[in-house]
Amino acid sequence: MANTASAQKRIRSNARKARSNQITKSRVRTTVRAARESLDDPAEAKKAVMAAVSELDRAAEKGVIHKNNAARRKGLLMKKLAALEVKNS
Repeated sequence: MANTASAQKRIRSNARKARSNQITKSRVRTTVRAARESLDDPAEAKKAVMAAVSELDRAAEKGVIHKNNAARRKGLLMKKLAALEVKNS
């Protein structure tokens, strides 16, 4: 147990931030999963990928995930979307 008031406050604030970060990470995972699953349906794919890109950008901006992590994941999604568009055109 923390002995000082500042250490106790730090424990409380870390718990609060962890909850917030978990919500953001969960939202990112959900939208990325939906985007990957939508790659079967070309009509929905672009919209779902753009939603996932937006969530990744938002998480990176908040510092929940690293900006390079977000860039890598966005690049993979866009690469799959481009391959799908080439295949369907």
